[in-house]
Amino acid sequence: MHSKNASTFSIVKKCITFLQLNASSLLKLKQVHGFSIRHGVPYTNLDFGKHLIYTLVSLSAPMCYVHTIFSHIQDPNIFAWNTMIRGYAESENPNPALDLYHKMQVLSIKPDTHTYPFVLKAIAKLADVRLGGKVHSDAIRNGFESLIFVQNGLVHMYAAFGHVEDAYKVFELMRERDIVAWNSVINGFALNGRPNEALVLFREMSLVGVEPDGFTMVSLFSACAELGALALGRRAHVYMSKVGLSENLNVNNALLDFYAKCGNIREAQKVFNEMKERNVVSWTSLIVGLAVNGFGEEALELFEGMEREELVPSVVTFVGVLYACSHCGMVDKGFDYFTRIKDKYGIIPKIEHYGCMVDLLGRAGLVKEAYKYIQNMPVPPNAVIWRTLLGACTVHGHLTIGEIARAQLSLLEPKYDGDFVLLSNLYASEQRWLDVQKIRRTMVHEKVKKTPGHSLVELGNRVYEFFMGDRSHPQKEEIYAMLAEITKKLKLEGYVPHTENVLVDIEEEEKENALSYHSEKIAIAFMLINTAPGTPIRVVKNLRVCADCHLAIKLISKVFNREIIVRDRSRFHHFKDGNCSCRGYW
Repeated sequence: MHSKNASTFSIVKKCITFLQLNASSLLKLKQVHGFSIRHGVPYTNLDFGKHLIYTLVSLSAPMCYVHTIFSHIQDPNIFAWNTMIRGYAESENPNPALDLYHKMQVLSIKPDTHTYPFVLKAIAKLADVRLGGKVHSDAIRNGFESLIFVQNGLVHMYAAFGHVEDAYKVFELMRERDIVAWNSVINGFALNGRPNEALVLFREMSLVGVEPDGFTMVSLFSACAELGALALGRRAHVYMSKVGLSENLNVNNALLDFYAKCGNIREAQKVFNEMKERNVVSWTSLIVGLAVNGFGEEALELFEGMEREELVPSVVTFVGVLYACSHCGMVDKGFDYFTRIKDKYGIIPKIEHYGCMVDLLGRAGLVKEAYKYIQNMPVPPNAVIWRTLLGACTVHGHLTIGEIARAQLSLLEPKYDGDFVLLSNLYASEQRWLDVQKIRRTMVHEKVKKTPGHSLVELGNRVYEFFMGDRSHPQKEEIYAMLAEITKKLKLEGYVPHTENVLVDIEEEEKENALSYHSEKIAIAFMLINTAPGTPIRVVKNLRVCADCHLAIKLISKVFNREIIVRDRSRFHHFKDGNCSCRGYW
């Protein structure tokens, strides 16, 4: 009996050794598994079973196969439970990870230091806020909250929920912060519309001597792109080259996207051309970047090149292609590409693709056709599609269809401030001031607040923010003197303020003053007095540039001999010598 046990132990040990040394692929692992079966080692054996499922999970084997083995192990230990939870947490369907965690509780199996990080990862994927709070409480109750791996999991989970303040609270309580913790909190702020905080944390991280890695740089470029902080991003570009990250695919994709979103599309192309490895994300980022910067023909040429490389475009790639057609007025080409989505690539068009087609027709002034297209869509139109139609009605003056679109939006998103503003602009352009006032009263009654327009510019390692009529800057006297000079010089060029859409029935002179103090004009005036002649000016605006500012900035670029790049909510405008890259499709 003793001899038999010793023999079994020897075979188990040999099988485990084979697993550790030879199971470098799923095929080889199955061969080792077959060897164990032939030599009478069942996977019900705990020692062999736990190593087998660990290796399977490490090789990303199908979890149904792994679960079969796990379910036959007699009295699996905590290592085996954790491995299973990890496997499901890293799979496309993390729900069973939580089922296993609950089963552990029912069976009174105590978690250890590795249990919570995997459970928290699964919860983060599922975005289950309630369960996240409960498991956080479990971790505190079981005495694991102060462990760095658990704290990292909590920071990541709350950041994934969009609860960046809660993520930061956990981060602040950490006695020891490794690169994972810094990356999680920086990325949380960067992805949740808080780029300034992300940059502040990056600086703090550098001061305490934590070296950034590829994940950090991706978050940093994302934050710089959001703010339009070109100079800071350029310094980060130099840094990544120095520390050997210039061949990291994810970092290069983020860098490419950063340059495109800062309006420096030629630099984005240079990054793309120098990449030794490219994937669909690389091609898509540049296609979208070219499209939104007004280089539609180049975007479509690049897409043709992607097809020649026999890469399969993604859903997002086609959004970029249709966007290129839309912003360059290529209606027929847009419909041709839309047909190819399904006919050539077998992709079922999504709501985003239909939205691009509505935008394509609307920007081309084909508002009635856009409305008819919405009526015939095979999927129900969402708020974005109706808002796109309303925007087209405002630009091209179709009041009846505009009111239909607004009626639909009042059912889908009744308190979205931008819809009130669009319809109010439409009424104002028709001089229907009673209707304008009625909309304003509705907004007050329903407590709908208009999002204030703001513009960002970068100067001397800082990003400055300006609002409409802003007088908070120390240089306010010089700024407003420059605004007066701009207005004077533009009028000599024949500039007539575009006052139709000013939202109140006031005297013409007051309307002109209101338009003069829009945030992008203040930002441009600030840059004109603080930068050398000929220096390009880059502005990031949170709302769409109005018709008057668009006209004024075209003339400013000519009169002051400046290239001015404005990124608004819709697209990029490259103003130079009195022209704009959008060619009227804005």
